[in-house]
Amino acid sequence: MLRFAKRTLGFSKEESVRILMYHKILPEKEISGKDCLTVSAENLEEQFRYIKSHYNTLFFNDLNTGTTLKHKLILTFDDGYLNNLQYLVPLLEKYQLKATIFIPTGLMSNDQADKKREMMTFDEIKSLNPEHVEIALHSHTHRNYSQISLEEAAEDIRENIRTLEEKQIPFTKVLAYPYGKFPKKGEQKKQFFSILEKAGITSAVRIGNNIAYYPWKNKFEIKRIDIKGGDSFDIFKWKLRLGKIKL
Repeated sequence: MLRFAKRTLGFSKEESVRILMYHKILPEKEISGKDCLTVSAENLEEQFRYIKSHYNTLFFNDLNTGTTLKHKLILTFDDGYLNNLQYLVPLLEKYQLKATIFIPTGLMSNDQADKKREMMTFDEIKSLNPEHVEIALHSHTHRNYSQISLEEAAEDIRENIRTLEEKQIPFTKVLAYPYGKFPKKGEQKKQFFSILEKAGITSAVRIGNNIAYYPWKNKFEIKRIDIKGGDSFDIFKWKLRLGKIKL
């Protein structure tokens, strides 16, 4: 309530930014059973039509340019699945939207001819249209940062950055935590955030299911809204409005 009051009275320049989290995209007929990580291409197109009419999509990098766009929304897709290239990118181009894809570099495919592969290759990532796709960080090995040592986490983040640089893939230094997890206890959390600072990470996203505000209050704990495969269109719109489905 206080945050709302400050914005209303003009005491704060914070602006709401809805950050949506997705993973896989497949045609409805190819989705078997309940799969929360996979949104159908048909549902995604319906969602994109709504977003195009009500919001302005942007990259994390755009926030640093002082953009004056209202109704800001950032589309994010984790893991670099091949189906993002097949089904997401054409929809981004069709509706002239932007999305950020978080890449766990150690999981990417090395064989473009493998018909059973799930992940993109680095060449495919490099070929993505920069007008519609921003690449960002999602660790190297996709391990849970709350379950490994600080030294292991630091090396993993360095390798994530180093690999993208070696592959000459432009990227934004925003990190999506694998599984949305990071050290949360006192001194360990402080040390972990210091690691991110030293690596040049500008911000990091978790889950949290709530609307974020920019400039970030806690730049390494930015909340995203989880869009699930089983969400109806009404639930999707409710999440866009409130960031969550329960008050």
